[in-house]
Amino acid sequence: MSISNFYQDQEIFVTGGTGFIGKVLVEKILRSLPNISKLYILIRSKKNQTPEDRLKKLLEIPVFRRVHTEQPESFRKIIPIAGDCCEKELGISTQDKERLHNVSIIFHVAATVRFDENLKTAILLNTRGAYEMVKLAQGMPKLKAFVHVSTTYAHPDIKVLDEKIYPPYGDWRHIIKLAETYDVETLNTLRSKIAPNHPNNYTFTKSLAEHVIDDHRHTLPVVILRPSIVISSYEEPIPGWIDNFNGPIGMLVACGIGVLRTNYGNPNIVPDIIPVDMVAKSILVAAFKLGTNPPTLCPNTDLEIFNCCNSSKRYLSTSDIVDIGKKTILKIPFEKCIWLPEGGITASFVWHYFRFITQQILPAMILDLLLIVAGQKPVLLRIHRRMESTIQILKVFLNTEWTFLNDNLRALQNIISEEERSTFNFLDYCDCDQMLYYLNTTRGAKEFLLKENPVPSRGAILRIRIFRCRNVR
Repeated sequence: MSISNFYQDQEIFVTGGTGFIGKVLVEKILRSLPNISKLYILIRSKKNQTPEDRLKKLLEIPVFRRVHTEQPESFRKIIPIAGDCCEKELGISTQDKERLHNVSIIFHVAATVRFDENLKTAILLNTRGAYEMVKLAQGMPKLKAFVHVSTTYAHPDIKVLDEKIYPPYGDWRHIIKLAETYDVETLNTLRSKIAPNHPNNYTFTKSLAEHVIDDHRHTLPVVILRPSIVISSYEEPIPGWIDNFNGPIGMLVACGIGVLRTNYGNPNIVPDIIPVDMVAKSILVAAFKLGTNPPTLCPNTDLEIFNCCNSSKRYLSTSDIVDIGKKTILKIPFEKCIWLPEGGITASFVWHYFRFITQQILPAMILDLLLIVAGQKPVLLRIHRRMESTIQILKVFLNTEWTFLNDNLRALQNIISEEERSTFNFLDYCDCDQMLYYLNTTRGAKEFLLKENPVPSRGAILRIRIFRCRNVR
């Protein structure tokens, strides 16, 4: 059976459809699987906007450009479901639960990915949300596949991560009860006792969610997909598409603008980076495999897990990526660039703080003073405070190298037929031209994050040339 035939006439339910991975997943379904029956998306009300209002705005963003052109009729298959993964029973009404009765495929992508999220919210959304999804799925008699999206960093104390379930860091039922009982401040106080092996609440609560899924593997057709560091799209639907400043892309933008000129970390760490469209495709193929080869639903059956990552194919260190990033900025300069992209990552504490004070803080103070004199609000020091806060949160990941084994993922790639390989192949990135990829990433950050024309203006090109001449002198 082909992947397209498997999805024909199926009803799909997606959580996290308004998030980074979720948007690309929804777009891919609408464009490449137009033969589905219905696509339900869980959307919560927000800022006086109904789920219908939010869905309408969602479908107007650039990521859906190709769908509007190639498969515009697919939009009629989308049905918003009012709900919230932070709430009991996902906040879904009885009427909407009845509408979901015939769902055959679930993609549970919703999560708070903020590393600084308070423990209570992270537990309720990431851990209890997974449990509420399981309970909802148990009431779907036609369910063929349930794909739960986790993270390769759910077990940060394990440096070589295999595609299997590891011992839990705590009883997920007990942890959920704590979050339901105590307030934010109390839980934050207890955090060091509850999650001592985790650098943040995200990794801890996602690891608990894996055990929620594992404990129900004998009652549901379910698999776990663990992406590594997810960044800009490789080719679909738009090369370089991105919608957030999180992680490496935020640092690339800060460096490209000229405000980030030093970072304290290990420049030789080789991070595991995966484009968002590769993740979306692997989710769809994982569901296809599960739905066409259902596991035996018994307690002794192991849960199948896919580490969605580059694994042994990766070779660029953080220093290499910084160097490539600086080269791409010179070719595609940002309009908001205030200084030549320079500096880099250093393992020397003294050298880092010398550059931090002389090349970041002092210039920021001077520029802020000039803004005040000009009658405008100072912004540079505020930006630096936010950057420093983000870098501190990412410190563990900038100084630690993990190895993620992905034999299951590579075997998953092999079940795609030759006829559908161009549509669903998700490991293209591993062998792609990295310079071209980061050029597209820079172009995407310029267009989708900074809201600039992806083609740099004459002024931006001239400015970067002047900065380079001054730097040479």
